[in-house]
Amino acid sequence: MSSPLRIVSAKRTAATAAQLAEFGRQTFQATYAAQNTAEDMALYLAEHFGPEQQLAELQDPNTVFFLALMQQQLVGYAKLTIGSALGAEPGADVRTRAELQRLYVQEDWQGTGLGATLLRRCIDEARQRGCRTLVLSVWEKNTSAREFYQRKGFRQIGEAEYRVGHDVQNDFILRKGL
Repeated sequence: MSSPLRIVSAKRTAATAAQLAEFGRQTFQATYAAQNTAEDMALYLAEHFGPEQQLAELQDPNTVFFLALMQQQLVGYAKLTIGSALGAEPGADVRTRAELQRLYVQEDWQGTGLGATLLRRCIDEARQRGCRTLVLSVWEKNTSAREFYQRKGFRQIGEAEYRVGHDVQNDFILRKGL
């Protein structure tokens, strides 16, 4: 018998954008609200998780979203962008670099292997598109995410500033060869 959990490529529609915006806001807030001020959180969520922003991301031909659906309910998603300059040397050809920009899993699905499944789908897609490197950034204080990516073969190659509202935070840039 097959599992009712399905991983699908997102449709590039306004309805999907609204769904991603709501899920992204909820997940980001649940994960990071305790470490950020309410003002910074509100600014960040408004800037990054509006339906218009999500629709623009969905319609980018170099971006793919994979949705994890349990009985048509969104329980996680991953955003992969082809051609990333994150962590690349200046002037480097980035056409064979992909970036995992988001890997969000609903809290009650964490620890089930869903994050690893979404990551595998992103790796497969990046390889199919001719990428040889997958990069991502992760907040230095998100220990569980950093440990997850290390277990999956990612290694730190640098650091970058990341802004949540007015607060400038430090992210680690991680890389995995494909």
